[in-house]
Amino acid sequence: MRDSNPSQGPKIIAVVNQKGGVGKTTTTINLGAALAEHGRKVLLVDLDPQGNASTGLGIDPEAREFTSYELLTAEVDLNQVILSTSAANLSIIPATIDLSSAEIDLATAGRRSFLLHDALRRSEMKTYGFDFILVDCPPSLSLLTVNAMVAAHSVLVPLQSEFFALEGLSQLMLTVREVRQTANPDLRIEGVVLTMYDARNNLSQQVENDARENLGELVFETIIPRNVRISEAPSFSVPVLKYDDTSKGALAYRQLATEILGNNVGV
Repeated sequence: MRDSNPSQGPKIIAVVNQKGGVGKTTTTINLGAALAEHGRKVLLVDLDPQGNASTGLGIDPEAREFTSYELLTAEVDLNQVILSTSAANLSIIPATIDLSSAEIDLATAGRRSFLLHDALRRSEMKTYGFDFILVDCPPSLSLLTVNAMVAAHSVLVPLQSEFFALEGLSQLMLTVREVRQTANPDLRIEGVVLTMYDARNNLSQQVENDARENLGELVFETIIPRNVRISEAPSFSVPVLKYDDTSKGALAYRQLATEILGNNVGV
């Protein structure tokens, strides 16, 4: 059973997969934009040192004076790190390569796994009125990813429709279980969403069959297709919903947002 909406504050969803190139950042950006289209106030937290979510939403490097690194390591005001984007109702806490040193910098910090949890639950966060916070995690099961899981109410897993797609998923599930046991007993799986799906490809269909057979209702009905518009949108620093709002990719992310809203009645 997927997590229900928390009684107070925004629903925090960590978008996680330790493999790179599975559509994690693309899903974070476009799901956020689709939820924002529904009138929900959405905050994206870029927790990947590559900063691709920040770039994909048009945040220039020189505008990233304060980032998720400062959010974790320093007492910085939220209004310094939360930036508006070109999409209505969609804000972001950006990232830079500085975040790559966080593992070392946080090694001796007290409650080092709870830094993002505590930062996102500051009393002043309530003034923003966010309905959802989506955390774009790095492609690893690192301290940054653990911070996201400890902070989150649920985990969303993009699963690429390619060979070996299910490999590594068991390790991710074990990490979720460990976080539940040690730091966040209420953490749930929001769902697994198939990405880069090519209906003409027998392999994509086989991956879907395997995923639904093994994971059952955890797999979203929505499937994100392999779509050139999705690939092109980041080079224009906008979500695909803004780049080509009638494309198959835009329609799919709208459907995913609708499905998630249906699982979180009241948000």
